[in-house]
Amino acid sequence: MSALPGTVPHRRSGRRVEAAVPLDISGAGRATAEAVRFLRECQSLGLRVRWRAAGTPSYDPLVLRHLPPPAELPGDPATLAAWRAEHTHGALHHRRGPDFVTVLDRRQRGTAVRLTLDHPGLLGTFLRLLEPTPVAALDPVEREALTLLAAERLVLAGGGWAVTLPPRLRQWPVPCTAI
Repeated sequence: MSALPGTVPHRRSGRRVEAAVPLDISGAGRATAEAVRFLRECQSLGLRVRWRAAGTPSYDPLVLRHLPPPAELPGDPATLAAWRAEHTHGALHHRRGPDFVTVLDRRQRGTAVRLTLDHPGLLGTFLRLLEPTPVAALDPVEREALTLLAAERLVLAGGGWAVTLPPRLRQWPVPCTAI
């Protein structure tokens, strides 16, 4: 069984995970990127995760609606209600092929967008940002790719850090036709 990133303290019991501390989703730096990676990897492995949010997002928090909603979101009950109502397993995910990645984005109700990333700069940056990365560490080609990926809402960038949003789903619920 795959291990979860060790940067977020958590307890795992079978297919359930509970974050031991509130996760910073403010967008202010590395802590947000690590929290998003943790939630993305839980989603990727088909784990049910319970977590609480810390910080007020400096971005539209519904960009994360493909990830499991928090049990608590400080200061904004309407956003939390919308996140819970809009969350669907598999709403945003990616699949890998040889020299390309296909992303399916169904976060916006009533739409489905399929993107194929096969340009070396886009593909390389998408894959590199699976690990939270300081923007300052990116070269000019990767920074341009980051701008394009962030515009498509496939990467969350803030506080000098960036991380890829779509999980690579390894576990689908049964029946998977429910997605």
